[in-house]
Amino acid sequence: MYTSGYANRRSSFSSTASPRVYAANEQTSTGLISEVVYREDQPMMTQLLLLPLLQQLGQQSRWQLWLTPQQKLSREWVQAAGLPLTKVMQISQMSPCNTLESMIRALRTGNYSVVIGWLTDELTEEEYSRLVMAAEEGHAMGFVMRPIRGSNQSGRHFNGLKIHSNLYH
Repeated sequence: MYTSGYANRRSSFSSTASPRVYAANEQTSTGLISEVVYREDQPMMTQLLLLPLLQQLGQQSRWQLWLTPQQKLSREWVQAAGLPLTKVMQISQMSPCNTLESMIRALRTGNYSVVIGWLTDELTEEEYSRLVMAAEEGHAMGFVMRPIRGSNQSGRHFNGLKIHSNLYH
């Protein structure tokens, strides 16, 4: 999996934040943003890497929000993946220009344990900072999913992640 430099940065807020008390089944978190760059021709990596985390977050009382560009999540896949169907919310047909702002608003509310959004372009420093601040404010995780189509232009090979096509109808 290739992760951008953004995913590995640590904000100063998270190291100085005072601990907060949550219900026993909820994890204490000051917020996290990670960018997952994946190759569309390599299925299964996303399921192998992200599903255990999403299953664990599904035990919290908060929702999981999926902001998808075109596809609709399959109810059968959500249930088979061990995700709580009653806590998974999806907004599909979202244009990339609205995805970033929607992620920021959703992360800030604190209603979601995780917000997953698909973007086509790399995050700028300012966009990343806005996402981090929103995630910290809402004590949530955010995953920016960014596909790389075809062969890599630079000639470097990155291991990638892909949302397997059977996730969607």
